[in-house]
Amino acid sequence: MKVLIVGGGIGGLSLALSLHAAGIDDVDVFEASPVVEELGVGINVLPHAVRELTELGLDDELAAAGLATGEFVMFNKHGQRIWAEPRGLAAGYRWPQYSIHRGRLLGILHRAFLRRVGGHRLHAARRIVCSSQDHRSVSAHFADGTAAEGDVLVGADGVHSSIRMQLHPDEGPPLWNGITMWRAVARAEPFLSGRSMVILGYFGKRAVIYPITTLGDDGCTLVNIVLEAKTAQGRPMPRQDWSHRVDRDEVRALFGWMRFDWIDVAMLIEAAEQWWQYPMVDRDPLARWSFGRVTLLGDAAHPMYPVGANGASQAILDARTLARMLALEGSIDAALDAYESARRPATAAVVLSNRLVGAETCMELAEERAPHGFERVEEVFAPGELERLSAEYKRTAGFDPVTLNDRPSLSVE
Repeated sequence: MKVLIVGGGIGGLSLALSLHAAGIDDVDVFEASPVVEELGVGINVLPHAVRELTELGLDDELAAAGLATGEFVMFNKHGQRIWAEPRGLAAGYRWPQYSIHRGRLLGILHRAFLRRVGGHRLHAARRIVCSSQDHRSVSAHFADGTAAEGDVLVGADGVHSSIRMQLHPDEGPPLWNGITMWRAVARAEPFLSGRSMVILGYFGKRAVIYPITTLGDDGCTLVNIVLEAKTAQGRPMPRQDWSHRVDRDEVRALFGWMRFDWIDVAMLIEAAEQWWQYPMVDRDPLARWSFGRVTLLGDAAHPMYPVGANGASQAILDARTLARMLALEGSIDAALDAYESARRPATAAVVLSNRLVGAETCMELAEERAPHGFERVEEVFAPGELERLSAEYKRTAGFDPVTLNDRPSLSVE
């Protein structure tokens, strides 16, 4: 079986490595960029995805490149703590949660691909235009006039996927909710536990902050910063890319007031070398990903709001599931049907939950019930309510500790 993967990001490279591990070595990855660059800012890899990367033999490199997240803490806009919970091993998982620079994670996957699959299988500067297929094969056609033929084509080409556009030509652009995100990394002294992932405020005016490296010789760590504000009603949508740089004055004007005794967001705004801006977008869940020999994966299949730190993790789960089905099912049709049955409903539930800020629902309730703050959080929430909200999202997103620890491996052996 020959598999063509369009997109050399986290999802595409995870699929290539998973196919290789499953015994499918005839794999080619086509990337639109001229080189694979370790770009971006911080992301989180949740325990269900860390399990998959561990089974691919990448656990030591993950541990060296990222920071094992110790706790997840939510605060209201006044800096008052609403909820805190342990993460990773401390929460009873068999695998950690990692906060890591997106570029470093991509670098781990890229280097593993070069070692295991081979550099000649990664084709840069190959922007997909369209695909064509018949009952025997599928072909990818590129902007430079070249083409490639295989048995299966996987569109892992992101939120602006050309493959998705071809499969669903009437869908239109991604859906913007009117929230703009400003993202950066900065060197700063550790805060709270030193391994805390913090969300502060409420949906439409919040900060997400967490360290992504261990302490350096100067006693500082690299901190990921995401600041979000409702700036419009959702139209028109600015295009999402990695190169939209903005002046910090814009960020300072919106978030410079965020100073608390446990963290100084205003200081982080000044410490960041560069700020990037993106719209917060997703797409409606599709009724179908696969058409014949072509299917979708990751953001091309199910772009979602960055709520609950789930985007990259869901792409990795897609990759592992698809590789397993292609290796074990008796035909390509059966494999793609099994892949969709396993992943499309699951990811649709996460997309819809994230629209309702699933993982951070308690922050919205705190803003609604106590906009001026509170003396004790127990005055705002019923007994057990916070625990229930936390557990519900974990079940929806597939990383409930007991379920994850006990489920069978996705490895083919």
